[in-house]
Amino acid sequence: MSGEYDASSIQVLEGLEAVRRRPAMYIGSIDENGLHHLVWEIVDNSIDEAMAGVCDKINVILGQTEHGFESVTIQDNGRGIPTEPHPHYNMSSLELVTTRLHSGGKFDHSSYKVSGGLHGVGIAVVNAISSWMQVKVRRNGGPILMQEYVRGETISHGLIEVEEVWEDKSGTHTTFIPDYEIFETVHFNIITIKNRLRELAFLNKGLTITLIDNRKQKEDLKLDEEKENVWIFHYNGGIQAYIEQLATNRTHDDIPYFDETIEKTQVEVALAYDKSERDLIYTFTNNINTRHGGTHLSGFKSGLTRAINAYVQKNEHLVRNIHLKKGLKEKRSIFSGNDVREGLIAVVSVKVMNPQFEGQTKSKLGNSEVKGIVERCCYENILKFLEEHPESAKEIIEKCELAATIRMKFRQIREAVKKTQAKGTGKLIDCTETDPSKRELFLVEGNSAGGTAIEGRFSEFQAILPLRGKVINVEKARLEKAMRNKEILEIIRAIGAGYKENFQIEKVRYHKVILLMDADIDGHHIVCLLLTFFFRYMPELIDEGYLYIAQPPLYRIKKGNNEKYVISDQERDKLVEEWGKNVEISRFKGLGEMNPIQLQDTVMDPSQRTLLQVTRINIIEAERIFNTLMGDEVGPRREFIETHALEVENLDI
Repeated sequence: MSGEYDASSIQVLEGLEAVRRRPAMYIGSIDENGLHHLVWEIVDNSIDEAMAGVCDKINVILGQTEHGFESVTIQDNGRGIPTEPHPHYNMSSLELVTTRLHSGGKFDHSSYKVSGGLHGVGIAVVNAISSWMQVKVRRNGGPILMQEYVRGETISHGLIEVEEVWEDKSGTHTTFIPDYEIFETVHFNIITIKNRLRELAFLNKGLTITLIDNRKQKEDLKLDEEKENVWIFHYNGGIQAYIEQLATNRTHDDIPYFDETIEKTQVEVALAYDKSERDLIYTFTNNINTRHGGTHLSGFKSGLTRAINAYVQKNEHLVRNIHLKKGLKEKRSIFSGNDVREGLIAVVSVKVMNPQFEGQTKSKLGNSEVKGIVERCCYENILKFLEEHPESAKEIIEKCELAATIRMKFRQIREAVKKTQAKGTGKLIDCTETDPSKRELFLVEGNSAGGTAIEGRFSEFQAILPLRGKVINVEKARLEKAMRNKEILEIIRAIGAGYKENFQIEKVRYHKVILLMDADIDGHHIVCLLLTFFFRYMPELIDEGYLYIAQPPLYRIKKGNNEKYVISDQERDKLVEEWGKNVEISRFKGLGEMNPIQLQDTVMDPSQRTLLQVTRINIIEAERIFNTLMGDEVGPRREFIETHALEVENLDI
């Protein structure tokens, strides 16, 4: 029976206690993503200073205390947080913004014309869920003032003047240690931080961002090509330099770029075409990555399509296809949005005074007026570029014409997919659960293993789709060829959300799509082919964290009544050394050799299994790897293999 509910039951969470009680409401989660969100909150404050034109240098330093706790220091040479007493509160302005939610200088536009942080919760939230935080401020060449906090509470009486030598006459230095009582992990990933800082440097041309890793443990670096602990990001070319790194296989030399301000909205765009089919469009609002697009993306797409169609109307001789020529004579737009976006790589960055985001994560821009501004800006500037660069324009039009020709020739592709979806579930063995967030789909190698998985699954929430053989490599095959592949069609049908530009994340039928392949070289190859498919056809599935790779065991180690499964030779050797003599070792050649109970215990039982979640942390590097290893060009692949051959630790002969 519940207790009494009266006036005494009503609680008021004072100060920052609300943040400590419900941190996910403010930073999204308390896992690794939420942990890194603390860094972004402070860095974004420094970036706002850079956008205001008063900061050109930001340092991010990862440190470690003598007790092993990791810390982050963010330094900038901006104006410095105001430190004088606030006229309406009995405390300094610095203490006000660090200890009170919804306080700051970004609610009007006198201090910041545009800003990424608009809710006044950034540094206060970081303070609330840090075990310790320190802020040092210098303004206008004056003294360096400092204040310290423990779990959101001020521990220093007023502001303390510290004797330090700063190169800059003004700036803010913030150091914090995340609270281990709140977060699932307090380890910062150097690659995650490095990629975001590089992105911010691209988006703010001329800004220098330095990352320094002073921690004792740098295990993340083994995943990185660079071994040093200092990285400097500075790009005078801004997003134009970003495009040069993304589009390494361009069909044309010149890169369309423009930076224009219309009605107090700044629109900066760079784009290029490469030899692939896929399109990559990255959108940002006030430096925030709006990965779900929004009105600026819609405006860009419309402006691009209009500009290219307007250009070919004036230059009919560039079009060879007789059906398209007929459309030109009838004064119709001959290229669809999909035609002009095939092979497109673009960065669209807008700076808006009052951005309206859909959702707390700021992943989609909602300002209706931005669409028209971006469309007008893109139409005029892209059309101007095409007229002034006829050779590049010719290459771009040829690319669009090829896409349009194939679209007309293979219009039945979409109908084929619809027909397969209408035929029922195909080879899919579905589960009984109806809530997508609780459903799991296993893509299993081979009918034999599929049968074992069907017997060993938890039928209420786990579905099985057996795949026969290797799926087609979509990095090499064009869309029409990929859509003739039965396995690709089965996967699209099972997930139920479409593909490519028609993909709708809200229609995904399973929030865990798990690749379950043999733990051998062929199984790894199939995983690579499937990852290529999802990367090119359903990238949103990866971004939402819905894609996983199962870790089936390679060996069963048994001694007496003790039995253990391991997934690598290293684990096998270590366990054999621990257990000593008379150890029985069984190697599984494939999933089909395991009985249903073994498969259930090692791969399918959520309480015992290990899953690897697939993420897209470094877009530039991911693009390079997929192009190199799965693309048409043999030379770069051979060079990659020769360079990294000696680094291979596990190779099935």
